[in-house]
Amino acid sequence: MNTRVELPGLNLKNPVMPASGCFGFGREFAQFYDLSHLGAVIMKAATGGKRFGNVTPRVAETSSGMLNAIGLQNPGVEGIIAKEIPFLETYPTPIIANVAGSTVEEYVSVAEKLSETSVSAFELNISCPNVKEGGVQFGTDPFLAENVVREVKDVSDVPVYVKLSPNVADIVSMAEACAKAGADGLSMINTLTGMRIDPKTRRPIIANKTGGLSGPAIKPVAIRMIYQVYEAVDLPIIGMGGIETVDDIIEYLLAGASAVAIGSANFKNPLVCKELIDQLPEGLKKYGFESVNDAIGGAHDETYSSSISRS
Repeated sequence: MNTRVELPGLNLKNPVMPASGCFGFGREFAQFYDLSHLGAVIMKAATGGKRFGNVTPRVAETSSGMLNAIGLQNPGVEGIIAKEIPFLETYPTPIIANVAGSTVEEYVSVAEKLSETSVSAFELNISCPNVKEGGVQFGTDPFLAENVVREVKDVSDVPVYVKLSPNVADIVSMAEACAKAGADGLSMINTLTGMRIDPKTRRPIIANKTGGLSGPAIKPVAIRMIYQVYEAVDLPIIGMGGIETVDDIIEYLLAGASAVAIGSANFKNPLVCKELIDQLPEGLKKYGFESVNDAIGGAHDETYSSSISRS
């Protein structure tokens, strides 16, 4: 079974990678399995300087996922270049750097510095809902999104994938703005803004009050948005949101994703990425696919749907 996928800047041995923010820089997970198995690694967000994130509590469970408001905690781009990238370079696995900032200038500065390293691509984070400045403000306004993508593209030596926010009325207009600015691909979706309240204290459980909802609860939203964007914009998509099984991966591929990222499931099962990679060939075979590429966009094939309805 052929599981290879070719994307701009990325020659993936398989389409499975950990989502940014749910895998750190891979050190903890390297204790459980060889990171060489992964299609790629998406690093935790890099900002210009160190960030200590939001005050605690920053995480709350929900009935079908989790809320988090970490707030882009990271050691800063210089610390990441000095310590984390050299560690990941010991594995023959493409590195995708998640780039974040509070201003366009910060995004550009981080991208310039990371362009001088061995990273294969950027994931431009314009969709974090848990920071007061930057983040989602760029990801909910097509004009601002187009501007920051264009500025980062001008200084980047590697392809730029833009991580879109689901917290918008029209996801297609955001994708079109990114395409117009020269984005090489999209990653979809970031978390949905949510809240939980403790009945005993009568206060929000998370200190930030709101957090980003991830996990199985958001998968139908992600599938819908990827399906819409696939039909409107000719860019490859890395899909994410509640993936826990091989059938989930295949559903994302059929909607139009060319690769997938695993997020919250890593917290329940640190081996989930490796297990899904191992199970993927048999899962594809079960549904009659001879390769990953055969499944990409399959839900848009009206001819296939018609043949089923006539049988």
